[in-house]
Amino acid sequence: MSPRKLKLHHHPASQPSGRPPLLFVHGGYTHSLCWQVNFIPFLNARGYDCYALDLSGHGASGGHERLNEFGLADYAEDLAWAVSSLAEQPVLIGHSMGTQVVQRYLVGGEAAGVALLSPVPPTGTGGTASRLAVTEPAFFEELPNAMAGTPSTRTLQVMARVYFSPDMPFEDTLQFMPMIGAESDHAVAEMVALPFMRTGRRPNIPALVMGGSQDQVFPASMLFFTALAWRAQSVTIERAGHMLMLDPQWQDAADALADWLTTL
Repeated sequence: MSPRKLKLHHHPASQPSGRPPLLFVHGGYTHSLCWQVNFIPFLNARGYDCYALDLSGHGASGGHERLNEFGLADYAEDLAWAVSSLAEQPVLIGHSMGTQVVQRYLVGGEAAGVALLSPVPPTGTGGTASRLAVTEPAFFEELPNAMAGTPSTRTLQVMARVYFSPDMPFEDTLQFMPMIGAESDHAVAEMVALPFMRTGRRPNIPALVMGGSQDQVFPASMLFFTALAWRAQSVTIERAGHMLMLDPQWQDAADALADWLTTL
């Protein structure tokens, strides 16, 4: 059981359906609110009880003052606590860094299924950092402004290009700035070093891998490698960027997720 004070948000279904609960795990530099705008209301209406976890040091969970101490193993411990809080095994749905948290948990934990959205590729994030340094060097200058809640027009333009669909007007990203926050230096470093870390067992459970065709963080071409490792169905959402749950194409992504959930 995690010794940290954690917040697990519960969003019950509109009507009970007997379907397994869904447990959402956010990515880096954000918190659970990213799921609550579109995906959770959409799936609540289809009979799914939804839970969204704020990882340690994020959102309404404790530990902000020692965020940089937390690594992926600590986040996986958070998830183990959340799963143990539920009456039945959930389907785990992770995004970006959250996919690594989910996979760490599943080395020894159990779930009814797993959906990995915009996953960190098995090669880690080193390639992403190198590519952005060439194609979008302003990203590293503007990310601190976004985290501090002091975005300029340039900040919004850069965040829109890196994280969102080409169809997203940069002005519209302003509404999502409160969802951005600091991330653990420890966890960020671990994701760079992924190729040198042991992966552990992968349980034989239903798996879905999904990404956007215009993802500038983890290109859609990398989805193959995650899907191969999990023997997973792979879905690419056309014109969607990294933030599948907030993009103009979120409905396409939610539909694809809902279709897969009905097969469990």
